[in-house]
Amino acid sequence: MSDRNIYKDVLLGVAVGDALGVPVEFRSREELRIDPVVDMRGHGTHNQPPGTWSDDSSLSFCLAEALTEGFDLNTIGQNFVRWHRKGYWSAHGKIFDIGGITWRALSRIHSGVDPATAGDDGDWSNGNGSLMRILPLLFHISGIPEKERYHLTAQVSSLTHRHIRSVISCFIYLEFARYISMGMDKTEAYRSLRTQTTAQLASFRISEVEIGHFSRILKANIHDLPEEKIRSSGYVVDTLEAAIWCIMKTKSYSAAVLKAVNLGRDTDTTAAVAGGLAGLLYGYETIPAEWLDVLARRKEIEHLALRCEAIRQRQREANQPG
Repeated sequence: MSDRNIYKDVLLGVAVGDALGVPVEFRSREELRIDPVVDMRGHGTHNQPPGTWSDDSSLSFCLAEALTEGFDLNTIGQNFVRWHRKGYWSAHGKIFDIGGITWRALSRIHSGVDPATAGDDGDWSNGNGSLMRILPLLFHISGIPEKERYHLTAQVSSLTHRHIRSVISCFIYLEFARYISMGMDKTEAYRSLRTQTTAQLASFRISEVEIGHFSRILKANIHDLPEEKIRSSGYVVDTLEAAIWCIMKTKSYSAAVLKAVNLGRDTDTTAAVAGGLAGLLYGYETIPAEWLDVLARRKEIEHLALRCEAIRQRQREANQPG
């Protein structure tokens, strides 16, 4: 993947999946079987024009933007607050969708609370609000040791979601993406996830009870499950399972994100999380042109991706021997 702008793959992959899901958020699987999403729609749940993405993409862009200046948790947190308060990196200048846990955390950061402890850490606070925006962190952590990868992942998740289950979800997602970014096909990447990542989590001395929440991914083959066993709620484990299931059950970007959307309920986030992986796996060039043509702020997203990629390339060159 050294010749690809994988930031473009990821950022456009997330945003297009998100935008496909926005108009039908909260609709049931049964409703979508009758009227499935097959193309980019507008209006619907949030009455937004076609190509509008939500908080999933906005916060992903805020994270990517912050990382162009290096890793600083305060910068990331302040970018998130700018989105919350002023619509920074929103699709059309103002926000229309925010989870309660994220709202509380960003309000705390705005009031001066340390971003490292701003997120809720109760068992009830395991929504998918940190998983949906974590993928740009991949390129900052991909070349560092596993314990450091986990530590930085925990920090970025904890800005809004500090419970260990949300952190583990983000770590598993980023490790799966990391294997794909190394050039593995999805089968090899999933095999590595089940062996290497399982061993990593055990080495971090995380409780077996918490790791057990991920047994359908790490011990079973998630793609062997029928659709009726896949949940698409806002619970972080459900979203992670559904996104990986969609990747493993399909063979293209469009098929993966449409399958994610048509699972129903938290359609935008499931498709954003799956879309980031699918963009990385297949490349942004495979995203249908008619979807990209209506994507809100496409040129600005591409410019952000170019800036991020330029920094990644400079880092790669600096780390080469001689």
